[in-house]
Amino acid sequence: MSALPNSTMSTGLNSERFAVHLSQRAALPDWWLEAKKAAWNQYNALPMPSRSDERWRFSNLKGLDLEGYILPEEAATHVPHLPDFTHAAEMTFSNRQVIDRSTLPADLAAKGVIFAPLNEALRDHGDLVRRYFQKHPANLGSEKFVALNTAFTATGAVLFVPKGVEIEAPIVVQHTLSGDHKAAFPHTLVILEDHAKATLVEYFVSASAQEAHLVSGVNDLHAGPGSQLNYVGVQNWSENTLAFQTNSIAVERDARVLSVNLHLGGQQVRHESHSRMLAPGAHSEMCSLTVAHGKQEFDLRTLQTHAAPHTSSNLLYKNALLHQAHTIFSGLIVVDADAQKTDAYQSNRNLMLSEEASADSLPGLEIQANDVKCTHGATSSRIDPEQLYYLQARGIPAQQSHELLVFGFFERVLNKLTDQNLHDALGTFIQDKFKKL
Repeated sequence: MSALPNSTMSTGLNSERFAVHLSQRAALPDWWLEAKKAAWNQYNALPMPSRSDERWRFSNLKGLDLEGYILPEEAATHVPHLPDFTHAAEMTFSNRQVIDRSTLPADLAAKGVIFAPLNEALRDHGDLVRRYFQKHPANLGSEKFVALNTAFTATGAVLFVPKGVEIEAPIVVQHTLSGDHKAAFPHTLVILEDHAKATLVEYFVSASAQEAHLVSGVNDLHAGPGSQLNYVGVQNWSENTLAFQTNSIAVERDARVLSVNLHLGGQQVRHESHSRMLAPGAHSEMCSLTVAHGKQEFDLRTLQTHAAPHTSSNLLYKNALLHQAHTIFSGLIVVDADAQKTDAYQSNRNLMLSEEASADSLPGLEIQANDVKCTHGATSSRIDPEQLYYLQARGIPAQQSHELLVFGFFERVLNKLTDQNLHDALGTFIQDKFKKL
């Protein structure tokens, strides 16, 4: 087994620690252990991102320091209380342990729905996990960090919804990380069979606002023919977190996927999302909301791949920037040669709340078919002085005025959530961030 480069030898994520991690999972399937070994070797072989890599253009490469992070051994003593709403089942991870979970309603369990921690699913449903785990590889620049996730992942949820089963209330997963210089590698797998329906809400939070964390998370979302999947991710890591998140979305014939990601925490955050429309009628809606303050950097990379005719996708990423914050959006729509009648749209909107904030937008098209409808655009604008004056003239302080204008800016995305309680929960997170500014 190859050794880590010297720059990461003291992180605690070294060969010795990996061997311990592997031995602790000796009872899991052989294919899983081999996949971990292969991922560890891949992580060692891949270089850190460099300025010559176009996929890391505009990113702060000096911030990609993995030095000094270790795996937590114990659960957190404090788990943040998050906005609640009616849900079908929930699961809470603290560091690398499941500390709370509710059972599925009896009728869903009887229909074959599976909602289990990753290690439990590997033990009891190994063939299912093997069929879908990283079925579509990462390719937006964070391959090294995805390999690190596979090598060390021990926590995450598996949701399987059989053919024709509809889950009306959301399923909730919470990942909490505690302890200074601790690392986490959550991995979520969602599988919807034909004409199934489900909503998964995933929280990523730190127990303390100041502790330094390293996180590399991965999601595999699979929507079978005619299914409907809603995914909501809320990220509120500590102010000193270096975070990577890679989402893979696969959409089959006549399936529809809505993904909404809310970005609030972290010092430097890289979020990659790749939607693949694999058969006619497939549709993906990709949405993101970011509130960036201080010197936060949010690096958002997307890819909409249309691999079949008569498919559609719609992307709307909105960023609100305060202080010296920096956001990067780099999105690409790819239409394969056989994907005629594709309808794809991509939009990045930036609301600048400070003269010192900066936003880089890089939308793009790569079209090989000749009968398509594809558009993209990006804008950066500042608060309308008349709107700000209107609010402040009525006694509303500047900070609260900014908050109200941001909510108006975000409302188009929030309104895509038809569950009003879920809509309000995301609003609460945004309000809480403004209270701390």
